Amino acid sequence: MMMPGDITVVEVGPRDGFQNVKAMIPTDEKIAIIRAMISSGIRQMEITSFVNPKWLPQMADAAQVTEEILKDAPEDFRAIALAPNKRGVSNAVQAGLKSVTYVLSASESHNIKNVNRSVSESLEELRDIKDSFRDITVRVSLATSFGCPFEGRIPQERVMDVVERIHEAGIREIILCDTIGIANPLQIRNTVGLALRRFPDVKFGLHIHDTRGMGLASIYAGLLEGIHIFETSIGGLGGCPFAPGSAGNTATEDMLNMVNAMGIDHHIDMERYLEAVELVRGKVDASLTGRISNMCQAGA
Repeated sequence: MMMPGDITVVEVGPRDGFQNVKAMIPTDEKIAIIRAMISSGIRQMEITSFVNPKWLPQMADAAQVTEEILKDAPEDFRAIALAPNKRGVSNAVQAGLKSVTYVLSASESHNIKNVNRSVSESLEELRDIKDSFRDITVRVSLATSFGCPFEGRIPQERVMDVVERIHEAGIREIILCDTIGIANPLQIRNTVGLALRRFPDVKFGLHIHDTRGMGLASIYAGLLEGIHIFETSIGGLGGCPFAPGSAGNTATEDMLNMVNAMGIDHHIDMERYLEAVELVRGKVDASLTGRISNMCQAGA
């Protein structure tokens, strides 16, 4: 396939990034960071997660964040929230959202650790959600598509089997996730290429963690296969709380820098995005791993 001329950036920092920050981030500061990224040109973002605050206290203000962002978001801004179950989807819809990410795993062990049910049970609930909420877009984040902290490398056919069952449930937007950052570029190309051939009517995206420093290389491999939807996180924040060994995401600013150099459009103002990164640096108690923003911070 030909490399895309432009890409869609789905910013996941306020969800995947913030959920791993131990110190509570005040709601107004979350909102300020989200608005700063919207001002830079980000037009798709996981702004929060509707999960039980017992498990993720950082997300206890999900409804408030959602309602505030929707008050003045541009018409072309797609606000998304992650929801691990039907109750979470219902809460997201009540808060005014039209797009949700339902999460399940390609591996049984991680699915049980992450959402406390088997893959088959998650798929059954997904079908119920699709039937019950016909006026919203349900996208699926398929965790451990390239490797599991409990089972190791996931066979490609296993991933395709789960994708097929997601497809049968009527889902046409699927994000293949390298949850613990152990994928290599060739594995990315092989898996993505097979998925695109088997399911040509699905919009596939990639969510790559940078645990072993291969985040950008894996994104490049996805570009070579024609993928144009990428989930990345401001400052490289992130990591799955239920996946031992999971480090942060690939930093959005690093990906933007790479595709800038390659002449690929993304419709985001890099300077204004870096201002949002500095807002995170000043307000969030976490280490930022983005190389470009850290170079700017050091005056390089």
